[in-house]
Amino acid sequence: MDKILIIDDSVVQANMLTSILEEDYAVTQAQTAEAGLNYAREGEFSLILLDVVMPEMDGFGLLRKLQEEVVTQHTPVILITSLRDVEHEEWGLTLGAVDYITKPYHPHIVRARVNTHIKLYHYRQQIEQQAMVDPMTGVSNRRGYDAAYFSKWQDAVRLKVPISLCMMDIDKFKLYNDTFGHPAGDKVICAAARTMDSSLRRSTDFLARYGGEEFVAIMLGGDSKVVFEHMIGVRQAVEDLHIEHCPAAGPWVTVSIGGVTLIPKMDDDYATYLKIADVMLYDAKRFGRNQVVWTNEKMEQMRER
Repeated sequence: MDKILIIDDSVVQANMLTSILEEDYAVTQAQTAEAGLNYAREGEFSLILLDVVMPEMDGFGLLRKLQEEVVTQHTPVILITSLRDVEHEEWGLTLGAVDYITKPYHPHIVRARVNTHIKLYHYRQQIEQQAMVDPMTGVSNRRGYDAAYFSKWQDAVRLKVPISLCMMDIDKFKLYNDTFGHPAGDKVICAAARTMDSSLRRSTDFLARYGGEEFVAIMLGGDSKVVFEHMIGVRQAVEDLHIEHCPAAGPWVTVSIGGVTLIPKMDDDYATYLKIADVMLYDAKRFGRNQVVWTNEKMEQMRER
């Protein structure tokens, strides 16, 4: 059931809207702009109904804040108001509202407009999800990764749990392409992606194709030793596919893996730790490839071999 957030300082008006919508939707109410913003940040709402006239911060000010927040900027907002002049309506639409509902409420109109915008929200989500998937491998693409990493990082900061950032690269892939051709190389990338994806099946795990034959993974929870051992298993699973490589590279296609595990603090920089994961990948290549090199919570290096 889709979730709707009603932000209105009037309990009477909020209850009236709730009675119109609660049969078809899970409705949450907030009576202040601050409470509404907090609910919007924490909940996965398909639509927000926002009263324009409120004390302390009006609906226009809150709408602006919702548009600035990464978590809430894509949630559609319908403004609810007794103001009927064109200037207010134009201003609200300019700020990013998708529609207006005026008081007093007409239940059929409220249901129709809410239903329309929730359908549009799901359609837009579907299109965006398709745009975030790498069509060749079926895992997230770079755009999908850009959309996911921030929320994963924020979850780790908020929950004070470990997060692991991991870079993976197919060894001597250019040589493979030069020897067997690009169509065969594409098949190798797909096989490696399927194997990695099947090994990262927790709801908190995330895998994306970072570019070419390189992949990035983000894992929430688990200390460095647990994640390090798990990534050794991922590396071994790719080798166990027994995809023949050219003699100069070794018998089978393999991957090198580098990563870092930490419990991030509010002022830590994600990009700094992704760079550490990339350096660990470079070290895995430098130490002979087909291995995992990791940095633990104490910033100590862990090597598979």
